[in-house]
Amino acid sequence: MRHTVTALVENSPGVLTRVAGLFSRRGFNIDSLAVGVTEDPRISRMTIVVEGSEATLEQLTKQLNKLINVIKVTDLKDSESVARELALVKIAVEPAQRAQITQLVDIFRGKIIDMGRQSVIVELTGDETKVDAFLNLARDFGIKEVVRTGRIAMARGMKSMEYQKEEKQNGQNIL
Repeated sequence: MRHTVTALVENSPGVLTRVAGLFSRRGFNIDSLAVGVTEDPRISRMTIVVEGSEATLEQLTKQLNKLINVIKVTDLKDSESVARELALVKIAVEPAQRAQITQLVDIFRGKIIDMGRQSVIVELTGDETKVDAFLNLARDFGIKEVVRTGRIAMARGMKSMEYQKEEKQNGQNIL
């Protein structure tokens, strides 16, 4: 079973290495990892997709919470969240095929962001199945290169990954 885990972490050097190392040491593969700064520049948000059982997920969550730079960890259930992926796809296109590729991009609600003499670069957002379906059809034209962000996700409704912006521990301000 695939699980999407989000973690709020301190935005400091080495945090990504420690989180990835935790997965590696326990023999788990990260299917997807996306990291970016939040509205608070001191905090980054990681979206991690991992394969495993509920017991595996529980163990990884506990281990992540033990890392000093990790502020909060949440398991995002598919039914309770919105997930998207961004893909940039460079496709070989002859001038006679431009109308066909433009129609394909429109069907998938993508956007052509660069057009050269023999290629186009398409920007596509959606869930993984939408991106995969587009790639399967685009292969007929000749895919030259693909870059995918991996899954990013957020809880539906008012539920959010809130955290205490300032707390005191041993007389010192912490995140």
